[in-house]
Order: sequence, then structure tokens, then C-alpha cells
Amino acid sequence: MEQRETFPDELAHALVGVHRLIRRRLRAGLGGPRLRGAEVELLRLVEARPGIGVGDAAKELYLAGNSVSTLVNKLVRDGFLIRETDPADRRVARLLLTEAAEARLRAWQERRADLLRRHVARLDAADREALGAAVPALRRLAAALREEAEES
Repeated sequence: MEQRETFPDELAHALVGVHRLIRRRLRAGLGGPRLRGAEVELLRLVEARPGIGVGDAAKELYLAGNSVSTLVNKLVRDGFLIRETDPADRRVARLLLTEAAEARLRAWQERRADLLRRHVARLDAADREALGAAVPALRRLAAALREEAEES
């Protein structure tokens, strides 16, 4: 099946639109300080890799080290991150989530799952099946984008 020339733009627009709407819907009901997208990404990375260093976090997020340092400082100040000195190399900071961050991420994930579950259930069976079938391809697309970013 031949893809339309506009397919990549349509896909990108749809993915960005869904992501933006999810963030807006979830942000409205969460208490506490508002977290920007990069801050949430950093918290999710630290959740997945407790003790990650600032430099490694910057590489993983494809951000400049000083940008991640700025995010870390704000998240420490807001009570979401703990910055510990690495005993093996005192120049290196290791990042850990606070209980408040763990609770915030857990609430975000539960609310996101509920929101998507409700809206996917409203779709007809063909749309639900199409979305389910697209997930593996979207994961492969994300992996290819990640690989390309690592090569450059």
C-alpha cells in the first residue's frame, strides 16, 4: 500500500495533538507546583534509573548539561529530587526521587491510564483494533529516532 506524501506530517500532527491534550487534561487536576514537560521527563528518567548522574541524564534526554542542571536545581528546590554526591567521585551528583515525586508520578500515570482507557473505550472496535495494531510500529519508530539521535 502506497503512503500519501502527507502521511509523515499527519502522523506527527496527530501524535503531538494527542500528547498535548493528554498533558492539558491531566495538568488541570494535579495539585502542587506545575511541572513542565522537560521536568516530568527528567523525573521519569530518574524513576527508571535511580542514581543517574546529571551528565548521563543530559545525554539520555538529548539536552545540554547546563539545561539539565537548571532543571535539577528547580526540582530539588521544589522537593521532587534529591541530589547526592557520588561517594566514588565527589564531583558527580547522583539523582533520586523524593516521596513527593514518586506520589506525583504515580498519580499522573494512574490518571493518564484512566483518561486513555475511558476515551479508547468510546471508540468503535475497528478504531481500537487499529490503535492496538499501531503500537508496535510506533515503538519501532521511536527506537529508530532514538538510534539516529545517538549516532549524531
